[in-house]
Amino acid sequence: MNGIIPLWKPRGMTSHDCVFKLRKILKTKKIGHTGTLDPNVDGVLPICVGQATKMVEFFMDKTKIYQGQITLGFATDTEDMDGQIVEESFIKQAISDSEIDQALARFKGEISQIPPMYSAVKVNGKRLYEYARQGLSVDRPERQVRIDYFKRLSDSVYDAKKGQQTFNFEVQCGRGTYVRTLAYDLGRELGVPATMTQLTRVACLPFKSAQCLTLDQVADLTGQGDHSFLLPLETAVSHLDKYQAPNHLEKLIINGAVLDRQDFPQELKFPCRIYIDQHLKAIYQDHPSKSGKIKPMKMF
Repeated sequence: MNGIIPLWKPRGMTSHDCVFKLRKILKTKKIGHTGTLDPNVDGVLPICVGQATKMVEFFMDKTKIYQGQITLGFATDTEDMDGQIVEESFIKQAISDSEIDQALARFKGEISQIPPMYSAVKVNGKRLYEYARQGLSVDRPERQVRIDYFKRLSDSVYDAKKGQQTFNFEVQCGRGTYVRTLAYDLGRELGVPATMTQLTRVACLPFKSAQCLTLDQVADLTGQGDHSFLLPLETAVSHLDKYQAPNHLEKLIINGAVLDRQDFPQELKFPCRIYIDQHLKAIYQDHPSKSGKIKPMKMF
């Protein structure tokens, strides 16, 4: 059993919980998810089955789109609603939506983030959340992330009694982005504490929410002997150039040989999908140390 499932992860479950359930439903062990979604986040979670587990790293690099809610006026130690409030500031007068929009726009492009203490980032071989649970604080490495856009989706709502302000947002971003940290940093831009109070991943390109199946739907279809929901491996790498191998190279490719770049069309871009008899056989890339050579990145 090989293929990719665009799964809709429910709130209250970890990504690993979803994999555990799918192993039981599909009666196969070789299943992997394509990047952790926090338990309190629902949304698009591509799942790789069988040979498709070799495609996991390609999904890690995919563009993601999230929709959620940010509340201004307090901050937590986890930067979302799972944590304890560590800072509060009564907002006496509503911040204008235009001021919020200007602050949001300043996050577009390549930006630096400091991951939250409650995260899986490793420092000295230990995950940050392990330090946090012990009440320890360590220097956290800055990371560069890509933000395509960060925009407000609704008029902000000001609660004069609580001194808080809330609005909905959408962000399109690259690998490794902590959206809850975006919310926290936005608050700093506006001069108030802020917390991400809700989050849904609406896309992990090329998959969007409308294409996703729930665990119950996967179970129902599997019970009927229908595995048509398993999408081809190529779905993960459809953006790469495609090349049908000529007969004289087939055996070399099947054996994973290092090949001469000049044996392939000049316009072909690498990494590249290599097919034999219309079946994806390998992904080849430029050799890291041998000029003019290409080598297998993945074999199928």
